[in-house]
Amino acid sequence: MPDDGRAVIIAPNHCNTLMDALVVLQSRRKPTVFGARADIFKNPVVAKVLHFLRIVPIARKRDGLRSVAQNLEIIPVIMDVLHHNVPFCIFPEGTHRPKYSLLPIHKGVVRIALKNAQEQPTCIVPAGLDYSDFFHYQGTCTLRYGEPIDVNRFVEEHSDLSKPELYDALGAEMRSRISELFLYIPDDDNYEARLAELRPPRKKRWWEIPMAVIAAPLFVLCALLSLPLWLTAEGICHFKLKDKAFGNSVRFLVRLVGEPLFFVIWALVAFLLLTPLAAAGVLLLYLFAYSFFYDWLNLVRFD
Repeated sequence: MPDDGRAVIIAPNHCNTLMDALVVLQSRRKPTVFGARADIFKNPVVAKVLHFLRIVPIARKRDGLRSVAQNLEIIPVIMDVLHHNVPFCIFPEGTHRPKYSLLPIHKGVVRIALKNAQEQPTCIVPAGLDYSDFFHYQGTCTLRYGEPIDVNRFVEEHSDLSKPELYDALGAEMRSRISELFLYIPDDDNYEARLAELRPPRKKRWWEIPMAVIAAPLFVLCALLSLPLWLTAEGICHFKLKDKAFGNSVRFLVRLVGEPLFFVIWALVAFLLLTPLAAAGVLLLYLFAYSFFYDWLNLVRFD
């Protein structure tokens, strides 16, 4: 990641909703502001959570002219972020899709980069998010950062282009750079066959089912301790979500919000009914219960 005074715009592919932003944030552990599509801010509770996570709304054409007009208020905020040497992360596809491919690059990120480059040196850092699974919780993700695109130099080298052509050229460069950083399968009629060839379904290892059987009693305890959390998460996923891709984000947010609350509840119950040592053991197990619950389910699933 450049640390030479240039404004930094991070541009990853977008395939796993809120989890994408969390992976980028985890990889850097430094202040970062994110842009997300404006329609997910309609729910006041969700909007508060997103603002807390330093995510600002960016409207797209499909959101309507009134929403797009609000970008005029957001762009100065983004520019102020960049002028204070805080990286701004925006997903240039404009929306998520759980596939190993790329949607067309929206001009919003290009517009922000070119506008900011007029006031200070600016670069775009392409990034590739590569998930082992889009829908099952507790999967793995690899994040790769590519070589920065020096926006000022890019403008100088393409000074013969018209403004629309410059927008298209920079967007094409971003798309090319991002596609090199993850398992990229261009959208075509052979997508599923190509995916099975490049990333075949994982076969069960011989020890996984015996391990699951041995760990079953621990799983039952963890399931009971984390019952309010996973029951809430799975209830939302199965009965409220129209877009299955939001499942892991819901499970993560339920844990983020609910785990501290139920830790206090379990602490009160445990210390009232058990010895101090036993109560401490229950609370220690609770800290791992939610994760172990999903790890065990992943261990026994065959899809």
